[in-house]
Amino acid sequence: MALKFVNSTYVLQESLEKVIEKHKPNCLVADMFLPFATDVAAKFNIPRLVFHGTSYFSQCLMHAIFKYEPHKQVLSDEEEFVIPHFPHEIKFITSQLHPSMRGLGDKQINDEMMKILSLAKDAEERSFGFIINSFYELEPDYAEYYTKVMGRRAWHIGPVSLCNHGKEAKFQRGKDSSISEHECLEWLNTKKARSVVYISHGSLVEASTLQLEEIAMGLEASKQDFIWVVRTNNKVNGDEEVKNEWLLHEFEKRMEGKGLIIRGWAPQMLILDHEAIGAFVTHCGWNSTLEGMSCGVPMVTWPVFAEQFCNEKYITSILNTGVGVGAKQHNRVMEGNVKREDIKEAIRKVMVGEEALEMRIRAKKLKDLATVAFEVGGSSYCNMQSLMHELSSYNT
Repeated sequence: MALKFVNSTYVLQESLEKVIEKHKPNCLVADMFLPFATDVAAKFNIPRLVFHGTSYFSQCLMHAIFKYEPHKQVLSDEEEFVIPHFPHEIKFITSQLHPSMRGLGDKQINDEMMKILSLAKDAEERSFGFIINSFYELEPDYAEYYTKVMGRRAWHIGPVSLCNHGKEAKFQRGKDSSISEHECLEWLNTKKARSVVYISHGSLVEASTLQLEEIAMGLEASKQDFIWVVRTNNKVNGDEEVKNEWLLHEFEKRMEGKGLIIRGWAPQMLILDHEAIGAFVTHCGWNSTLEGMSCGVPMVTWPVFAEQFCNEKYITSILNTGVGVGAKQHNRVMEGNVKREDIKEAIRKVMVGEEALEMRIRAKKLKDLATVAFEVGGSSYCNMQSLMHELSSYNT
């Protein structure tokens, strides 16, 4: 339904024009998948800013792959290829790319997706510029690549999650949580500093019963305390749903006192920012990645789809603030390909020993850089000021 949904958003253009006409804003910020926003902004003679929701690095990497097509030079999905003309040596395997880039899946759907991306690219080229949820000190080489090699005007204004000040703001971010702020903090307060692993695969990733079992067994074998967030709205049949709940219930009983399972939405920023958290097992969605960095937490990377494999490369190959579980397949459903032994080893690697300590030190430096960037006089603060100045002088 994703393509139908994206296509259906085009009927919003008329309503958007009425809103713009009524409220007369100074600019329009719109997601990349709303290309008609550029035409609406032009109609009212205001600038349109594009928001991607992803990092400089991932956009630069995908630009290079589309331009040079290095994945077409290898003989198998498991053979590594190097991204050409890039600031760092980054190696990928073809199976980590979207199936449409590998010529897999329904041709009609792939063609429709390419058409949508083409419309978005055309609208982007005619827009005023880009807003990036990042900060310069995090990815300076790719902020430069984005503007100088790709030729894009961009303003980095992140990490925007740092707008949430205080426990209440962090807890209330997003949907209603399935756990109370008091209950969550009370459990974390009983744990030693940097002793708890936080596991979350975000709000879109689905997991099979087999993969849930592998995660559970891997967590138990790691011998670490944990908070595990499990989606409750997986598209599974009744029998599998019963199996999932039975598995979680039995595991929960066995791990009582050592582990906390949260079903549904969790107060992620509140959890990550607690001193008890020692590592974050993440799907590498950019919001989650930035939130982990902003809280100074090392990561176990487990990308699943979209640009998540790009974010993993940045964490493990450039920042060196995390280790991967060995995920190799681009697929929104985790089928059970990542085994308990790999999960256990990755968690132990970021939680125990000299290497874990070094990663923690690097992660803490990232937190400090993010904080400074967002404060008055920091790079993101100054970028926002610069953007506001340009917008205020637009058409004057």
